[in-house]
Amino acid sequence: MRRLIVSLLATTLTCGSAAPALAAPSPVLPVPSHVFQWTDHGSPGTVLSKAPAVLPPELRSLADAQRIKYVTTDVRGRSTTATGLVLTPKERRKNKTVAWAHGTTGLADKCAPSTNHDVFWPEARVAVASLLRRGWTVAATDYAGIGTPEPHPYLVGNSEGRAIIDSVRAARNLDDGLSPQYVVDGHSQGAQGALFANQLAGAYDGELRLRGTVSIAPTSGVETLAALIPQTEGKGYLVMALYGLNAVEPSFKPAEVLAAPAERKLGVLESGCLYDILGAYATLTPQQLLVGGELPDRWVKKLVEYVEPGLKRPTAPVFVVQGADDVTVPSTLTDALVERLRAYDGASVRYDELPGEDHDSSVIASADRVANWIAQRFE
Repeated sequence: MRRLIVSLLATTLTCGSAAPALAAPSPVLPVPSHVFQWTDHGSPGTVLSKAPAVLPPELRSLADAQRIKYVTTDVRGRSTTATGLVLTPKERRKNKTVAWAHGTTGLADKCAPSTNHDVFWPEARVAVASLLRRGWTVAATDYAGIGTPEPHPYLVGNSEGRAIIDSVRAARNLDDGLSPQYVVDGHSQGAQGALFANQLAGAYDGELRLRGTVSIAPTSGVETLAALIPQTEGKGYLVMALYGLNAVEPSFKPAEVLAAPAERKLGVLESGCLYDILGAYATLTPQQLLVGGELPDRWVKKLVEYVEPGLKRPTAPVFVVQGADDVTVPSTLTDALVERLRAYDGASVRYDELPGEDHDSSVIASADRVANWIAQRFE
């Protein structure tokens, strides 16, 4: 999610809304008319293809990279594929892996950061550079459905989490010198996915050993955001989230809840990336966005089920970072999430709120402290 001033959302939350809230989403492609047939490509983490990748200028002197297509699984455990980058540091190389989970870019294949430098966001470049300078290999997934034929299950945490974990397996399949130890580091959509990876790790990551998770401005508070986003300029986030839900719940038909003016703009989900989608929907009224102006309660509950992080106990230490001036993911949402995480018996949760920092600058401002925390986990 990018810098999007959602003044109504921020005002409502700071006035004391008690409902849990959701952080702005990332886009999802409309589901094709045919039913996608899943096939078994091999075990999770199997690398199906690889090719040298050109990195953004800030990273070229720090690492060599390969763009990979690899096997992961969907929320029902069926085999599917994802793409991403494996970045190997050129100097001071160590044998640990950090999985980088990116923020919202879009739903279309052209919105994959592994091939489109325009959506390899500036703050992501800073974060990844700080990891490479420590000598760690970085596995940077595009998530399932961005760069592969199936629809992207946008904000579906158990899909993101599996793709993140399996990117580490894929990196180890490229380099058998890498140890099983890894840390997950993510921002916004990726911060939410990182928390799901943490929840999944004990049961899903098998031979791997998760040492910790960094979550910067994570998407959370689904009920609150589902109610408030139709009244803001961030309507495109909700449209993307609806198609993310459709990707895993075929019984949910976005056409049944989207109003006609919103339906007429759906082509942008395939033709554009994040800013195109946000721009297309920004000026619609709630009634032009949704039938009746609001999302039916039963589908809000489904979004909570698939999207809300922190509903299960973390399996490894968590470091949450939040900009105090973030208007995309207001700090009140993250406060509530951290309180929920800390309520689990034995959970280790550090929370740093950064005065004067916003949604994106918090990634840059925290890069050194994040790298230091990760180093401590690997020690």
